Amino acid sequence: MGKKLLAEGLGVSAAFGLTVLTMAYAIGHVSGCHLNPAVSAGLWAGGRFEGRFLAPYMLAQVAGAIAAAVLLLLVASGKPGFDLAGGLAANGVGEHSPGGYSMTAGLVMEVVMTAMFLVIIMGATDRRAPAGFAPIAIGLGLTLIHLVSIPVTNTSVNPARSTGPALVTGGWALQQLWIFWVAPLIGGVLGGVVSRQFEDDRTGVVAGGRQRAKA
Repeated sequence: MGKKLLAEGLGVSAAFGLTVLTMAYAIGHVSGCHLNPAVSAGLWAGGRFEGRFLAPYMLAQVAGAIAAAVLLLLVASGKPGFDLAGGLAANGVGEHSPGGYSMTAGLVMEVVMTAMFLVIIMGATDRRAPAGFAPIAIGLGLTLIHLVSIPVTNTSVNPARSTGPALVTGGWALQQLWIFWVAPLIGGVLGGVVSRQFEDDRTGVVAGGRQRAKA
């Protein structure tokens, strides 16, 4: 059973990382590939994103996550014995944490992991970084984040990713959803502010539309 859980964790981690990597190359030139409200907020705090774009970007991110959760439910429910009580990969702490970790542990993990994600994103997309490799660093970074934090919270670092499954699952997932908005947003802003101190130009604000690849 332990080997099965380990294999599943490796597969999920790789799937999230490869998804962001490929999407960054695919739509980075269109929208900056913002798939995550915490990333958008962190890039705003880091001076890389205009505040007037935050609300529409976040609405689009949450809408996409809800649509994805519904699609996932349609696929998963086609398997005999499927039980929505399992949470549809919803994030949780306490008895709903994969490893039984407390709320405090979950909050700390989500803040730290999201902050580190922003450090990776802003460092990889800095004008001084090698061009064209940012999506690889970002995708591998997200893979590592999942490997570290799946046992604690099932890994959020993305409020939109948490919202979709929580709305479909209901119950405990909705009750704990606030954790996976508050902690990633704090971590994202913290990571953006810290990363901005290492920028060679802290005053320039990049417009919301055509940016270098983010995630």
